[in-house]
Amino acid sequence: MIILARIAASLVVGFARAVTAVRGVWCGTAPVPGQRIYFANHNSHGDFVLVWTVLPSALRRRTRPVAGADYWLTSALKAFVGKDVFNAVLIDRNPKTRTDNPVEQMSDALKGGDSLILFPEGTRNTGPTRLLPFKSGMFHLATANPDIDIVPVWIENLNRVMPKGALVPIPLLCTVSFGAPIRLVAGEAKAEFIARAESALISLAPDKKN
Repeated sequence: MIILARIAASLVVGFARAVTAVRGVWCGTAPVPGQRIYFANHNSHGDFVLVWTVLPSALRRRTRPVAGADYWLTSALKAFVGKDVFNAVLIDRNPKTRTDNPVEQMSDALKGGDSLILFPEGTRNTGPTRLLPFKSGMFHLATANPDIDIVPVWIENLNRVMPKGALVPIPLLCTVSFGAPIRLVAGEAKAEFIARAESALISLAPDKKN
């Protein structure tokens, strides 16, 4: 199973690069060894694949996407991809049915030495606005893990490569831009931290750059 998962991971990376010609733009930080929380805009189910793809292989092996269990556990194939190929931290997004605390699940992964890819909007943004309001989970994660860098990541064009409802991807150039890390400041209120994180992310959008 491990060998099969590694083969599948290589195929996913190769396919993502072939379809999107994706390139990583390290404009605020460098792809150096170290534990991080990457947070990105969310327009497609393939968003974390692109972030994961552009990471150097040594970082990719220790970086886990945070994803909805309600999507990735709906079939045996999805479960294999989510759990075995990507080693995702699978979160039950329904407060009525969840038995695990999502922040504790993510913190446990960090305590194990892994990095995370998460989407603080909480759901895919299919509307005209650049970002949906961030959920509070990232603030609580930062509070529990104040010594880990939190890196904004802007994904550009993937929503056009694989628009909602499309069965076949449209080949287009995609970029994944990594900005300067932030951390929770001692005594910083939740609203202030969320606003600062949103600003750090939106500043990486192409039409927002200087």
